[in-house]
Amino acid sequence: MGIAVGLGLADFPFSGAPAYWRWVAQCEDGGVDSLWQTDRLVSREPILECMSVMAALAGATKRLKFGMNVASVGLRDPLLLAKQCATIDVLSEGRILPAFGIGTVRAPDWQATNRPTKARGKRTNEGLELISRLWSEDSVDFEGEFYHYTGVSIAPKPVQKKIPLWIGGSSDAAIRRTALYGTGWQGAFETPDEIGPVIAQIKTAVAAAGRHIADDHYGAAFAYRYGSWDDEPVVRSARAYRERLERDPTRSMVIGGSGDIMQRIEAYVGAGVSKFVLRPIGGDDDDIMEQTQHLIDEVLPAVAALNKKAA
Repeated sequence: MGIAVGLGLADFPFSGAPAYWRWVAQCEDGGVDSLWQTDRLVSREPILECMSVMAALAGATKRLKFGMNVASVGLRDPLLLAKQCATIDVLSEGRILPAFGIGTVRAPDWQATNRPTKARGKRTNEGLELISRLWSEDSVDFEGEFYHYTGVSIAPKPVQKKIPLWIGGSSDAAIRRTALYGTGWQGAFETPDEIGPVIAQIKTAVAAAGRHIADDHYGAAFAYRYGSWDDEPVVRSARAYRERLERDPTRSMVIGGSGDIMQRIEAYVGAGVSKFVLRPIGGDDDDIMEQTQHLIDEVLPAVAALNKKAA
């Protein structure tokens, strides 16, 4: 499968639905591999709900794959999640890329939904086991700490016989979770220097669990902009990044041109990454479209050349 580049949205940067669908069509026609929607329920800033986005994309596109980066299992009922993903996979003829995680403890979603953050990792593990079993088994019995199922089934099953189940997070618990349940791993804010050791630990844990994850099923994500650090959208995004994550945006964001973006992609590839979610930084509809077109015209051909060279 090789290196693939998708685009992601951390918020809703468009003036409305028409502009959003123009962007989706641009990605579909331009050869972008996939679209990814961040999961956040409570926010003063506009942001779309990730499961609804995938359902809409299933009907609006023919080629694009799509996923959530990443959906918090601890905030959702696993039966509903499994059913939603299976339905979307059927209606899109096998184009969903489900990606799940534990969710950040800082998110206001927990309090708003009256869900405790304590033991959310155990709840997530039970949910992931149930989701994977509901996708493949005709009848599921389960007696856990948080969920109790007797003879539960869903139909239709996903079109993808080996439907992917990507896991996010780089903690020790997330690494164990990936080893037990994942078919892929999606990084979030790790730099190339940080991501290599995580991938190595996952591969060791997967082998110890007697499982296998394909070498090209490890992903990374970063925000990019053709421009400078003084551009107003970059200043705004960097400030929000620093305040929300308490991380240095200059280590994670890529600002400059195609050479800078490809240098970062190649550094990730050297660390063991093959799948990418790039987030364009823009100020309005035209700006996002321009940032996306630059990537389509300049980065995607360079990535195709890397794949050809590797083959």
